[in-house]
Amino acid sequence: MPHADADSELDEIAGELYTLPPAQFTAARNARASDAAPALAKRIKALRKPTVAAWTVNLLAREGQLADAVELSGALREAQEDLDAAELSRLGRQRRQLVAALAKQAVALAEQAGGSVSAAAREDVEKTINAAVMDAAAAAAVLTGRLITPLEAGDIEPGALAEAVGGSLPGVKAPRPRDDLAERRARKAAEKAAREAERLANEAERELARVDARRAKAQERVDHVRERMDDLRRDLEALEADEKSAQEKLDAVEEERAQAAAKAREAAKESERAHRALDET
Repeated sequence: MPHADADSELDEIAGELYTLPPAQFTAARNARASDAAPALAKRIKALRKPTVAAWTVNLLAREGQLADAVELSGALREAQEDLDAAELSRLGRQRRQLVAALAKQAVALAEQAGGSVSAAAREDVEKTINAAVMDAAAAAAVLTGRLITPLEAGDIEPGALAEAVGGSLPGVKAPRPRDDLAERRARKAAEKAAREAERLANEAERELARVDARRAKAQERVDHVRERMDDLRRDLEALEADEKSAQEKLDAVEEERAQAAAKAREAAKESERAHRALDET
């Protein structure tokens, strides 16, 4: 355990030194080394001066303000494992907002401590916080509060991390058991199925509304045609009544004509007889 104790002591001293402004680091480091035992003093003297960006991130870590970023990094990795595009998009937006806010807060801490953070250093601060969000090993390194150089996502290797941290480098937190991962995936699958079922139900409701609208128009047309048919039936009944009345009048006139024709024939016969009688006299 002596080696572990020596590492802990070095890490504690390094943590204190790396919160000092870079301009004060070398003098403070040498002072601490002069007060330490030879073996520890040699390791203290080997601690390198941090860049302004690394020091700025160290201040944020020491303030305990990176917990949200680390929690988000776990959520991002889970979403990537589960290939949940919607969740990845939402977490991506949240990541960018959180990184920007934390970088702004880190710069404010540095300025309060008397430091000056250039535009390039601010960019390195954002890249380092983003790396902590995107990568568990980078998050572990950043949370030590003992960064020497900034980090960048996509370029995280164990050797590079060891060089970027003053003192010992903690291990990465072990991932959740596979059973938990399977349970999360099953829940996400169930949630996805529920969302799909809800989408289909909503689409069915919209289709029903469209069909109801067409049905209403069709019913309106049927009602109009039936109303017209009723009007035509009434017109037909009136015409049939007129036809019956006209036929009755025609029948009466035909009877009168028949009577008139009979009288005309009788009168013609009488006229003929009268002429013959005249001729005979």
